[in-house]
Amino acid sequence: MGVLEATMAAIRHYCAYQDRCHSEVRSKLLGMECYGEDLEEAISILIEEDFLNEERYAQAYARGKFRMNKWGRIRIKQQLKLKKVSDYCIRKALAQLDEVEYAHTLHELMQKKLATLSGERNEWIRKQKVYQHLLQKGYESDLVQDTWKAFDSQ
Repeated sequence: MGVLEATMAAIRHYCAYQDRCHSEVRSKLLGMECYGEDLEEAISILIEEDFLNEERYAQAYARGKFRMNKWGRIRIKQQLKLKKVSDYCIRKALAQLDEVEYAHTLHELMQKKLATLSGERNEWIRKQKVYQHLLQKGYESDLVQDTWKAFDSQ
């Protein structure tokens, strides 16, 4: 078995274990001392054999980070850009997030954060802390404001 064949067996296993983006696979191949034409050929083979699919990766990443970590669209988009995922794949991944579930999660996060700030008497400080928390999670500021208004009117 040649060097490329041994590398391909290992990298197929790496990709089969969990969806990966192109930059992760490229880094892994470089770490396995696979360079130049061999690296490009390996990536082409992985794409052909559907071990490497950036659109599928972006969608799984967005779903996972939203459902498990409660991240908003902005943070998911930033993290996918850091992984050098294409804008097309990012847009497709974000479009699959359910609007109703997204709004419900934002409302839920707001309630939880407010519950932790029950000792804070200053309403303005409470609002700022909640707002900052939700922005750090990656939610859009206009949605946070709209949710706050709806929350206030209850």
